[in-house]
Amino acid sequence: MNTHNGTLSVRVARIEAMTPEITRFTLVDPDGKHLPAFSGGSHVVVILEDGDKTHRNAYSLMSSPYDSSAYQIAVRRVADGRGGSRYLHERVAEGDLLQILQPANLFPLAKHGRQHLFIAGGVGITPVYSQLEELELKKASFELHLAVRGPGHIALGRELQERYGARVHLYVQGEDERMDISRILFGRPLGSHVYVCGPDSMIDDTIEGARALGWTDSHIHYERFVEQGSSGRPFSVTLARQGVTLEVPAEQSLLEAAEQAGYKVPYLCRGGACGYCETEVLEVDGELDHRDDWLSEEDKLGKRKFMPCVSRANCTRLVVDL
Repeated sequence: MNTHNGTLSVRVARIEAMTPEITRFTLVDPDGKHLPAFSGGSHVVVILEDGDKTHRNAYSLMSSPYDSSAYQIAVRRVADGRGGSRYLHERVAEGDLLQILQPANLFPLAKHGRQHLFIAGGVGITPVYSQLEELELKKASFELHLAVRGPGHIALGRELQERYGARVHLYVQGEDERMDISRILFGRPLGSHVYVCGPDSMIDDTIEGARALGWTDSHIHYERFVEQGSSGRPFSVTLARQGVTLEVPAEQSLLEAAEQAGYKVPYLCRGGACGYCETEVLEVDGELDHRDDWLSEEDKLGKRKFMPCVSRANCTRLVVDL
């Protein structure tokens, strides 16, 4: 297996347009070997060299965890995003080589769940693909409820209906009734777990609805769509361990600016969701612009912690423990 600087080299074996916005890429080892194993809910980070920019975007693996001959990812084209999805849609062709990081899982299945309920919207179906495959082979009980924007967006849902039958419920906007999340969650047996991935409103409605019905937080799992990186006002930051001060431009995150300058910062999701890059703030004079889903409100108000992958600063001095 080809590796370079900790990455895996993969070849794009197939590109399929699944909806007007979503394209599926099948990735294989260039030498025909098996790729590293992964579990349902895992993702990989795709590294794209785009001129003087480097895009590092995380995408869920939607292939079977029990077939390591290929990986599949689905990429939604974000027209006003930071450029990684456009690069994949517009410039990558079958046969091209890409660099990816080893799979990581921030959205795992609950191993001892009695019943598994999945609620997804749009491209939020992607991590569920591999999770359903894992549960099917384990003969576990599950249901999927998937909402899509219209008839042109049902291809992935139809695939899953063909494989898993009546356990997959599809809600097509303009054709079907709106998904009733509280009704889906009501009356489930003790030991059930719910997983939700989709728009923020869907995630919030699921969390609030489950709590109102007495579900404990340990049985509620979610993965938000996250934009890798951030943009906003430029700011300066001193990396205490390195003894250097970096200028973070408007179109980059601190993580990206540090990487461009040759400094390594640990990360997994690059979207403020996993907590892996949590960094201690040593000095701050001004306000921190927290944009993550990881830190508590108390942590954010305390100004002692910072997520360099997404958060920014509006201050005259910032020193972090990097």
